[in-house]
Amino acid sequence: MLHTMSTTVETVSERSADEVNEEIRALWLRSGGTLSVEQREEYQRLVLEWAAAAPQPVRAA
Repeated sequence: MLHTMSTTVETVSERSADEVNEEIRALWLRSGGTLSVEQREEYQRLVLEWAAAAPQPVRAA
């Protein structure tokens, strides 16, 4: 099996986690609760963007 590596450079999100979350919610509303293959790919990208933008919890020492 041949695997390819993506050459696309991901940019750091300039949007807040709340903004990305709103886009995720809108995607689910548009889909009617069932995501197509393309929508699942968009959802995965958005979740990664949301995770990168979400504030990280402070850990006690």
